[in-house]
Amino acid sequence: MNRKALVFLIILAVLLLDQALKVWVKTNMSYGEEFGILGSDRALIHFVENNGMAFGLSLGGRLGKLGLTVFRILAVLLLGYYLASLIRQQAPRLLLAAFACIEAGALGNIIDSVFYGVLFSASSPHGGAATFLPAEGGYESLFYGRVVDMLYFPLVYGVYPDGFPLVGGQSFLFFRPIFNVADVAITAGVVLLLLYYYVRK
Repeated sequence: MNRKALVFLIILAVLLLDQALKVWVKTNMSYGEEFGILGSDRALIHFVENNGMAFGLSLGGRLGKLGLTVFRILAVLLLGYYLASLIRQQAPRLLLAAFACIEAGALGNIIDSVFYGVLFSASSPHGGAATFLPAEGGYESLFYGRVVDMLYFPLVYGVYPDGFPLVGGQSFLFFRPIFNVADVAITAGVVLLLLYYYVRK
């Protein structure tokens, strides 16, 4: 497979899977609703929306949100330009795959941030599923959409031993983040980058 086709297929596959799952969750689940994947209680589809950066962090209200979205768009454009130059230079396929995964993941989340506010009605707890292209308009204006997250793997529940300072006797949960396919692609891209630089040594 030539390099351009490899990059194109990775980006297309990630975007299709990411957006298909997000749209399905948004239009079929209430905010906060969850179900086990194949009946598991350690692998869940749990619908939440991220109004800012990773792990629910945000940047100072609407102006911060707009700034973050514009920054993401510029970063994706720069990465796309760099990826195109790597293709022209016949860079190794592993390196191209790594950057293609990161580009696709960033694009997937940008689509939510830029367009979902105008494409969908609001999602709320116990409020029913959102509507695609509602007659009354979307829940926000362009560039102010929220990123849909749904993959949740609460792998280990437990209690800290009583002797632990500050947290002794309190419950804990290992792997609390809720994420999406785009986030998985970005993480996979970073892992492939590390592998590429490790293999070169």
